[in-house]
Amino acid sequence: QVQLVESGGGLVQPGGSLRLSCAASGFTSSRNTMSWYRQVPGKERELVASITSTDGFTNYADSVKGRFSISRDNTKNTVYLQMNSLNPEDTAVYYCRWQSSRLDSWGKGTLVTVSL
Repeated sequence: QVQLVESGGGLVQPGGSLRLSCAASGFTSSRNTMSWYRQVPGKERELVASITSTDGFTNYADSVKGRFSISRDNTKNTVYLQMNSLNPEDTAVYYCRWQSSRLDSWGKGTLVTVSL
């Protein structure tokens, strides 16, 4: 299995920024995709952004394009999500996901609250 530990969540004012981190450990393979999802109560979990390990291909939800940026450090098996221009609609629990051809693991989530 792959263990994922997220960090960096918290309370931020509208217009502010946060940087989330997710460190993977355990059985990790060189070919994988790491992603960030988010979920609010009563709604389905949605993909925010993803990045591949081999070529760094990124994908973003339309709602975060131009504001969020995903990156990764393969030497540390860590993925980051830089979130700028945050608004209250970004309030959610953010989850990290690690996928390969053989494994699919989720972190426990970190809460991001955007409020005055």
